[in-house]
Amino acid sequence: MEASEEPRQCPARGSCPVFLAMSSGTVRYAPSGLGPVPERNCREEPWNANSPPQPDEGLPTGLAAASVPWKSLGPSKGHRESPGSLVETSASRKEAQGEEHSAAAPLDVSRLRSSSMEIREKGSEFLKEELYKAQKELKLKDEECERLCKVRAQLEQELEELTASLFQEAHKMVREANMKQAASEKQLKEAWGKVDTTLFSEFQAWRASPTLDKDCPFLERVYREDVGPCLDFTVQELSSLVRAAVEDNTLTIEPVASQNPPTVKVPTVECNNANMCALSGLARACHHRIRLGDSESHYYISPSSRARITAVCNFFTYIRYIQQGLVRQDAEPMFWEIMRLRKGMSLAKLGFFPQEA
Repeated sequence: MEASEEPRQCPARGSCPVFLAMSSGTVRYAPSGLGPVPERNCREEPWNANSPPQPDEGLPTGLAAASVPWKSLGPSKGHRESPGSLVETSASRKEAQGEEHSAAAPLDVSRLRSSSMEIREKGSEFLKEELYKAQKELKLKDEECERLCKVRAQLEQELEELTASLFQEAHKMVREANMKQAASEKQLKEAWGKVDTTLFSEFQAWRASPTLDKDCPFLERVYREDVGPCLDFTVQELSSLVRAAVEDNTLTIEPVASQNPPTVKVPTVECNNANMCALSGLARACHHRIRLGDSESHYYISPSSRARITAVCNFFTYIRYIQQGLVRQDAEPMFWEIMRLRKGMSLAKLGFFPQEA
């Protein structure tokens, strides 16, 4: 055996697909994050079949061969792929991946387009619904505004009509008042033409210093012409008492109580019955009775006698108001009021009186 025996080379150096791939540059080692791929001389190294494989120098730790028992294997009897078929397979895989990527890209774009169209359609439907609701509410508000405008126009028209009618009524009332005033002034002028100037002069003299003394010319005339005849009844004694009570303002007239007497009866002295007038002495139904001063005596009087006494009392009440300064009028209205009261006494004296008396 020769001392210097030539080292044997790898028996699979011509057919090893890894060797061929690395020799042709198709497969290169690229560690993740560890730096660039180191250059390696892929030349054939002397190889001994009986010696264990040596660790690769210059390669990263992750690619270093592990130290395991080495066993020599013979050539594989199975089917071996040629280097050319390996290269074709790698290229076909890359083309397939490229086709899959290019086919997946249009699919994703179509999905995005369909999603966008669906979102756009839903948004459009939502906006249409909101627009419909807004239009409906706006229509209702327009109808309400129109109704309120009609109500306002109707109220304004009614107000105008009411104002016009009120103005017409006011003008009518003013016109009627003016006509009445003109008629009253005309009647006053006519009355002044017929009035006794002496009587008015006597009234003015009495009004300048009002008194209840019947000796003054004015009251002396009224007593003689109206008061005396009106209180001149058949029963002279009682007539004088009634006249004195009227002058002193101490006469009381009260209605007759009902036929059912109260449980507690006030003791009074009745000078006659309810069917006889105490002043005229005539049989009449008496609905009133009189009381003179503080006396407890009551006298039943007929409606005619009551009307005559009431007319005289009204006259004395008015002249007392004038004396006390409660009547604030000119001389003419006062004079005509006294004339009216004198007329009432004259009518009552003649038997003309209201039925309720």
